[in-house]
Amino acid sequence: MLALFWRHAYVAGVGVLALSHALVLYPTLRPNVQWLGAVMTRFRTDRKDVWLTIDDGPTDDTRAVLDLFDRYNVKATFFVKGVLAASHPELVREIVQRGHTIGNHSNTHPAGTFWCAPPARIAREVDLCNDAVAAVAGEPPRWFRAPVGLKNPFVHPHLERRAMRLIGWTARGYDAVLTDPDAIAKRVLRDVKPGAILLMHQGLRHSLPSLERVIATLRAEGYAFVVPNDAQLIA
Repeated sequence: MLALFWRHAYVAGVGVLALSHALVLYPTLRPNVQWLGAVMTRFRTDRKDVWLTIDDGPTDDTRAVLDLFDRYNVKATFFVKGVLAASHPELVREIVQRGHTIGNHSNTHPAGTFWCAPPARIAREVDLCNDAVAAVAGEPPRWFRAPVGLKNPFVHPHLERRAMRLIGWTARGYDAVLTDPDAIAKRVLRDVKPGAILLMHQGLRHSLPSLERVIATLRAEGYAFVVPNDAQLIA
């Protein structure tokens, strides 16, 4: 780069600098991009199965979400925040007791800064959430979802040392931004196919009606809601 600045003019050097930064920023700021390491975005199945994942709990509506799942025979994974899991261990315990699994969604969910966090902070966010879940469920989660799906080059090495996998998604409803349950359900449903990973949220006023619209529609279409095993996951 210095040689370009010196020999070939300032513009060429700036171009190389911009390209080198883009090669790092693109996979960091684009969820599901595989350049920095594998991101699981679907799973193998020969049936009409989907994996429903719920972010940002546990929250006050957790039991209502669990009741909804019971009515439709849904199994799901809750990607929880460590601080909320530590504050509401009874809800984490009930999620597990009612047949669902727990994933790690970081300790404090630093949505605006996780993508540029240094290694020590990445480790702290992952490990503190693992500790909070393990204290209740007896073991730490084996799956991690980064806040808003953004990761950096330090995330995969830390997850590998913990034997964890990074989970992305196939379909999402942008329900952390949109508020109309019909619009949310439409966005999710347009990307559903067998083996899809669905991303939705809890704790919002529209969470329950949005979830029910998606679940009822897919049930009517013959889909089952399952939690896959690690061997089924595909980047």
